[in-house]
Amino acid sequence: MAAAGTGYRRERALALRNSSSALYNNLTVLCPPARPPRAFGAVHGTTLSLLGPEGPPRQLPARGGGSALSTPLLTQMYEADGSTLVFWHALDVPEHPAAHSVFARGISAAGERFICVGTSSGAVLVFDIPPKGTNVTLSEVLEQHRDPVTDIAAEQGQAPEAAGDLVTADDSGTLCLWSTGEEFTLLGRIPGSGCTCSSVTLWNGIVAAGYGNGQIRLWEAGTGQLRAQVSAHARWIYALDLAPLTGKLLSGAEDSFVHVWKLSRDPDTDDVEIRHCHAECVTDTQVCGARFCDPAGDTFAVTGYDLSEILCYGPA
Repeated sequence: MAAAGTGYRRERALALRNSSSALYNNLTVLCPPARPPRAFGAVHGTTLSLLGPEGPPRQLPARGGGSALSTPLLTQMYEADGSTLVFWHALDVPEHPAAHSVFARGISAAGERFICVGTSSGAVLVFDIPPKGTNVTLSEVLEQHRDPVTDIAAEQGQAPEAAGDLVTADDSGTLCLWSTGEEFTLLGRIPGSGCTCSSVTLWNGIVAAGYGNGQIRLWEAGTGQLRAQVSAHARWIYALDLAPLTGKLLSGAEDSFVHVWKLSRDPDTDDVEIRHCHAECVTDTQVCGARFCDPAGDTFAVTGYDLSEILCYGPA
């Protein structure tokens, strides 16, 4: 693992009305192709703060309001600017609920028209999104995980043959590889080792997974083979993101650090390589969200628990 010359510096901070909750991957960035980011979003309690390019943050509360304990358990879908609630779906709550809570966690677009949402039961809900209108339907439920789903990621590059184009992760560290389409097909499972996989990405057939022990592991999506492993952080990893044009990987963790890495394949040996590019310390902050703000990975943004702003970084 060698250092590269890529550098970043903090450019600005975007004010949030409330601080970000300590949730995995608690930052989303809407990045249209070849244009600046259109929106940033972070969750506090039962409310999403949505920041557009102009005007104050828009607050999108959970339908029905209330506290985190009393709010109905819902998945909600809005227009990109947060102006209109397009669809909501209530989670099934058992008649005699167990001691653990019921929640949705992990979301990703999949294929050309699907959105996948993970749940605490281990089920993955697949929603069919029409090209126009609001007739969103629950088309399929994927039931391969025995533990709560933590994250879901779609292929951001070119998937090799038989490698699949979607990966789901859970609290036990188990990964499931899927082929999307009219029906989703399970292609393989990578068994967990008891350490939570909190965040995953998928790029050119490489699964990058971040774990509670601070490690990043790179898996071959087609075979489930471990190709590389890095002790990336001193504490629990909360966020991973990938820049599809360059293969840059962004990681953020409880240890207050954000790292930028570079993934690649050796054309001669087909070895998967990971190279360290940059380290950034967000002082006294438990990082809970980190996202690139452009497809090349030249800019990124960070959120932290009890931090009432989004920190934005650009080229040094």
